[in-house]
Amino acid sequence: MKTKKSEAARKWGLRIHVLLYVLSNLAQVVVWVLYDPGSHFWPLWSIVFWGIGLVFHVWSVYSPPRSHIAH
Repeated sequence: MKTKKSEAARKWGLRIHVLLYVLSNLAQVVVWVLYDPGSHFWPLWSIVFWGIGLVFHVWSVYSPPRSHIAH
């Protein structure tokens, strides 16, 4: 059974996702700066690919609902 989340719950979930994205990627950048600054900027992979997922999350929260047509 699928339940509809309230708009407030969806926005709260998005805020948590953004917070975790920022904190996790910031931690990775700090580790890179402290321990491996001369090498390839490896946190980029997490920033880009997790960022793509985050964009889809933002899109799902703020896009207008689709009307469902029954067949």
